[in-house]
Amino acid sequence: MRRNRRVRSVKTSVPSQREVLRDVLLSATECGSWLTLRELAQLTQFGEASISAQLRHLRKPKYGSYVVEKRVRRGLVVNDVEHGAVWEYRLRRGIQVGAQRRWTSKALPFNAAVATTAAPAY
Repeated sequence: MRRNRRVRSVKTSVPSQREVLRDVLLSATECGSWLTLRELAQLTQFGEASISAQLRHLRKPKYGSYVVEKRVRRGLVVNDVEHGAVWEYRLRRGIQVGAQRRWTSKALPFNAAVATTAAPAY
């Protein structure tokens, strides 16, 4: 009789477009360089429009609250196909703010003298 052998498949996770873009931009920032959408498209093989959308997502708290810095590239001769400014980007890790209440953006006022001396009113 033949035994059924289970083939163990190794599950490999393919990084998402957002993760690839994040890693490329963080490594470029460590080197002190700025990248345009076209350069990012050539490095990652993703479209410029989808890269722009992923940059917006990286700003969200859900995806890391990264700071996406943007500036006009200086000294670049723009050809007939491209009109206007050429923007370049870099990514920085966001500053983590302490836990806040979700239902208001104001901090709670805290008066230590009142908190220690006042008795609860029943």
